[in-house]
Amino acid sequence: MTIVGIKTPVWRRVVVPSRITLAELHEVLQAAFGWWGYHLHEFDIDGVRFGSDDGEDWDPLEDERRARLDKLARAGSSFTYTYDFGDNWRHTVTVEKIPPADPSMTYPVCTGGRRARPPEDCGGVSGYENVLAVLADPADGEHASMLEWVGGSFDPERFRNVRVRRQPEGRLDARAVGPACGRLTGRRWTRVRRARRVRGWRGGVGR
Repeated sequence: MTIVGIKTPVWRRVVVPSRITLAELHEVLQAAFGWWGYHLHEFDIDGVRFGSDDGEDWDPLEDERRARLDKLARAGSSFTYTYDFGDNWRHTVTVEKIPPADPSMTYPVCTGGRRARPPEDCGGVSGYENVLAVLADPADGEHASMLEWVGGSFDPERFRNVRVRRQPEGRLDARAVGPACGRLTGRRWTRVRRARRVRGWRGGVGR
């Protein structure tokens, strides 16, 4: 998955069960990028929108909880995942291939990526560019306050790999597995999100 509009790509590669629902895929994408998950989101696949009703009078056309990835996307196809309709973080998701599951691996898993994701609520692509410009200029009048806002430090080039594991009770548990790279935002990367149990572990690789 790649965030759209950022000049130097910010991307993650994950391997998921092909039978995963879009609701569960949303949890995986959130964990892989380190988003906080408190904004609305939607998938757009071949012009059909999928999402969930979060009680804010938002009525998607299709219920993501009943939509399975293997029924909607094939190897080589791409679709859009949008998170936070204010900042409008659009992600291009490409299904690279659908290999047999590796019994030695625990799915879902994040197998690669590049660069830190932008801070939440920074104003989208243009706002993120401003954040980087202010942080890069100690003489800027907003430098100190911006540095505090991002949690004391922010290196856009650093990427911390995560393994997204499914716990026995059905939770998705994302934990850092690479070397420590410092904070990407003002919060920890570890996220535990509720999701349904997935059966049928034929692997799917996406970026």
